[in-house]
Amino acid sequence: MTFHPPSPDPRPQDRLPEQIPPLPQLQPSPPVANPRRLPSWRLWLPLLFQTGLILAVPAQDAYTYVAGRQITLQTAPVDPYDLLRGHYQTLGYEISRSDELRALPGGEWFEQHQFKAGRFYLVLEAPATETTTETTTETATETTPPKPWQPVRISATRPTDLAANQVAIQGRTNRYGQISYGLETYYMPEAQRNALNRDISQTQDRQAFVVDVKVDGSGNAVPISLWVKQRNYRF
Repeated sequence: MTFHPPSPDPRPQDRLPEQIPPLPQLQPSPPVANPRRLPSWRLWLPLLFQTGLILAVPAQDAYTYVAGRQITLQTAPVDPYDLLRGHYQTLGYEISRSDELRALPGGEWFEQHQFKAGRFYLVLEAPATETTTETTTETATETTPPKPWQPVRISATRPTDLAANQVAIQGRTNRYGQISYGLETYYMPEAQRNALNRDISQTQDRQAFVVDVKVDGSGNAVPISLWVKQRNYRF
């Protein structure tokens, strides 16, 4: 039997390097789906609509002020101290009393719309005579106040058979039976407010006033001036 000596170790440079286990491969994250981009019109269209609503009211008031017919309304008795609060004044009108409107021709409309909101037209008739004598002062115009127009009938739709001395003003009721014409609150310029407050404070309690109003062909109305005794204060 022949003995074979063991083979010498290979040279260091001939040794194979130790095998390093490969690093685990990182899997790329799945792509995130981009949310669907909203069309731009969905953003500006609601904004444009809201802006239109805001501008529509002043535009309608301006048209009524220019094209409307001037009438005079009697206010309901008011406490002068309530009228003096702040820059805005609030008035009620005799034509806002439902018991009086129910007695007019067509007044059954209010029975039919009891406890719910609705829209109606009140036909007003001019007084027989008008007074036009005027005296202008620094803050107001002194004149004999005009006589108020009188309600004559109620219509569920805008009347088209009005006489030459008649107008139709649009009114609204809420479900509580309160009547309004868009004339109840108005702004008094600061230049006139002090003089107005002084005149009102000199009147008796529960004093009634008359208000000049413009009414257009659609029944929309805007207040233009307030009468306190012989003085006319424009809004």
